[in-house]
Amino acid sequence: MANSRRTPLYEAHKRHGGRLVEFAGWELPVQYAGVIEEHKAVREAAGLFDVSHMGEVWFLGEGALEACNELVTNDLARLADGQAMYAGLLNERGGFVDDVICYRFSPTKILVCVNASNADKDYAWMRDHAREGVTVKNESDDWAQLALQGPKAVAIAQKLTSHDLSAIKFFHFAEIELGGKAVIMARTGYTGEDGFEIFCQPGDAETLWEALLEAGKADGLQPAGLGARDSLRTEAKLALYGNDIDDDHTPLEAGLGWIVKWDKGDFMGRDALEEQKAEGVQRKLVGFTLTERGIPRHGYPILKDGERVGEVTSGTQSPTLGMPIGLAYVPTELAAEGSTFHVEIRGKPVAAKVVKTPFYKRQA
Repeated sequence: MANSRRTPLYEAHKRHGGRLVEFAGWELPVQYAGVIEEHKAVREAAGLFDVSHMGEVWFLGEGALEACNELVTNDLARLADGQAMYAGLLNERGGFVDDVICYRFSPTKILVCVNASNADKDYAWMRDHAREGVTVKNESDDWAQLALQGPKAVAIAQKLTSHDLSAIKFFHFAEIELGGKAVIMARTGYTGEDGFEIFCQPGDAETLWEALLEAGKADGLQPAGLGARDSLRTEAKLALYGNDIDDDHTPLEAGLGWIVKWDKGDFMGRDALEEQKAEGVQRKLVGFTLTERGIPRHGYPILKDGERVGEVTSGTQSPTLGMPIGLAYVPTELAAEGSTFHVEIRGKPVAAKVVKTPFYKRQA
């Protein structure tokens, strides 16, 4: 990890017993008390994640909303100020440059949160393809991010602010003071649970981290690492760039057609998606479970009648469901619920069947 970057919470991770690993060029905790315990804490109480490695790119100036909207699949014109939206940032072939969340502060101020490993690539793409007259600014080094996730997240964070957090609706955000620090409090997340992603100044991150852990101690809040984050997001079927989506897979193949707004006008990748829609999708991302003993992992081959027809993109033993689950691209004729195939695990074919997703959905 000699060349890995460290977040402002590096010392806090060591202090709390985080086991640090290299991830996307960063040195981050994979776990503290253990993946299963942290996973269950998020489902039943709350977990606190360091997601400071994520990137932040701003669209600023007259025409910022329109410029950003031309580069993403969803329709930012439908947003009100203070609202956020999940979208695909596509290349000309309709593949994912990245998946992003766009935050509308005003028509002249849009924040785009991008994946850590893609921050420089995304910034260059947006800068090079944005209409003239709009400023595209990469501030990824100027922000830290904490994610407080779980059914008790609102109650825990409420102890540190006079702002009524229950008034921030799902996929909305507010600029408030939390624990005496100025933050952007966004009711978004990557675990399938209620909670917040908290943007703050890097110098405030450690103070907020410790204040939240102290405030949530009696409620069962635990620091959580990359391991729990992956199992939580897989249960909720939240795509991971580099695993489930990439430059060669489109939203229509990934089951993310709902983030493509055909009535919004032109956007990057639209022509390719229209062509694919007209011809029909040849492969689809499906959820499956194993009907024999085993655990599916990223890259394992999908077999049908002994022939390789796809591969696992994500897989785990679900801590919530107590069963092996996974995502895989398969030919469209194998994508229907109940379809069967095999996953090759260490040279042995293991029976699997397509199931409805998400595997886990929290109760409202």
